[in-house]
Amino acid sequence: MELKVIKNSRVSPATDSFHDSADPLILPLTFFDLRWVRSHPTQQVIFYKLSESSRELFHSVILPKLELSLSLVLRHYFPLAGHLKWNLQDFKPQVVVYGHDTVSLTVAESNADFLFVSGKGIRPQKELRVLVPELSVSCDSSSLYSLQVTLFPSQGFCIGLAEHHVLKDGVGSIMFIKAWAHICKSLGHGTMTLPSDLTPIIDRTLINVRPSLESKILESMSYFSDEKNGKRTCDNLSRESRFTALQHTDPNSSPWEEKDGKRTMKPPPVGEICKDLVRITLELTHEKVEKLKERAKRESTRSQPELHLSTFVIVNAYVWSCLVKARGGNEERPLLFMYAADFRNRLDPPVPERYLGNCVVIINCIGYKTKNLLGRDGFVNAVEILSDSVRSLCSRGTEALWESYFDGMKQVKADTLVESVSGSTRMGLYAADFGWGKPVNHEIVSIDRYPAFSMWERRDEIGGAEIGLCLKKSEMNSFISLFRYGLDIAASRI
Repeated sequence: MELKVIKNSRVSPATDSFHDSADPLILPLTFFDLRWVRSHPTQQVIFYKLSESSRELFHSVILPKLELSLSLVLRHYFPLAGHLKWNLQDFKPQVVVYGHDTVSLTVAESNADFLFVSGKGIRPQKELRVLVPELSVSCDSSSLYSLQVTLFPSQGFCIGLAEHHVLKDGVGSIMFIKAWAHICKSLGHGTMTLPSDLTPIIDRTLINVRPSLESKILESMSYFSDEKNGKRTCDNLSRESRFTALQHTDPNSSPWEEKDGKRTMKPPPVGEICKDLVRITLELTHEKVEKLKERAKRESTRSQPELHLSTFVIVNAYVWSCLVKARGGNEERPLLFMYAADFRNRLDPPVPERYLGNCVVIINCIGYKTKNLLGRDGFVNAVEILSDSVRSLCSRGTEALWESYFDGMKQVKADTLVESVSGSTRMGLYAADFGWGKPVNHEIVSIDRYPAFSMWERRDEIGGAEIGLCLKKSEMNSFISLFRYGLDIAASRI
């Protein structure tokens, strides 16, 4: 694929009273935000097919609408134009937004086959990585949002984005995309206001968590340290090993210091991304999910009231068990599975769905071995593990879950097989219509940097899920075979 950069520009939020002030807006980081200070950016790409997409139409109609609507929506989502800052005198970082701040927008053109790149079949990961931008990050400052619009002449275009997780979680991420699309589609129709469900709330005082938890998370997150000067690094490790290597840092080191003792917000090193990675998007229809639920009911020794058989549990259990089988190896190898639990409705008082910030707790499932997920009963065992985990959320508070997460991370061994899931089937990303139809596909590109798969709702069906994976070619072939075989078993009631 050849990618030609047409221009690099900066987009300002549309003017309002905030821009007239010389004083910046300061957003303090909450307990939920601090976990992500040194995280790598989340990078996504959204593909749109066009019936007509000549260069002339794109540059005279489509791009100006995207730029204007971006400026208009940033008036509501202005923190995206700001920076994460950490001044020497401050105890913790904070988001700082000045009236003159902007969002970076790159416009590019690709000669690649749009149908292939935007499709759901096996594709080289490198074909998608060039379609997303990066963030500008230093020791004491980081941009929070960056965009890239790439035209595939006579085929379509895509929107690539890089975002810092410290500003918002997945709910806020998709809410912004849908808000931008809503305003873009409304241009020329006399109304450019946002509906209430897409209007963000940025008030950080809504997060009601004991202040002592913030100190605890700052003190305890030593696994974010950079290890240099002869200590363990991640430069030559596999994608699966980088995560566990980062958990085993010097317990006496600071999570915020580099080798020279200076404080830093740079993400830990990940080394070179494997060049053999390929992607695929697999679809589980509502019917197939129901078949898997029936299989779990038949084969589990537990009574149905003991099992939480949601789509989330079923899909993640199935993918997790297939991944463990595909990787094979030592049956005694320890396992770790992680997911993010939305706590908006679990805090007291509850946090509005429109809250633009982080309100998720990372949940780890640990204490299991590879042999637990191998064989015919591997899927059902995974269902029971995830079912127990999800059911326990209702009876455990934020502090207890954080303690459990951190204690679990201290138990992670260097050879642990780590998996995690990113995304949700409840976010409605495919509703993001900018005026040229809903997306044909959506991918989380950054799962090539850590062991994770993505999960989204299906484009053309209520129920079911789309699963995005990024694996080595040999692992991908094995996974696909196991994935399809397991569905055959569920369908045949063997």
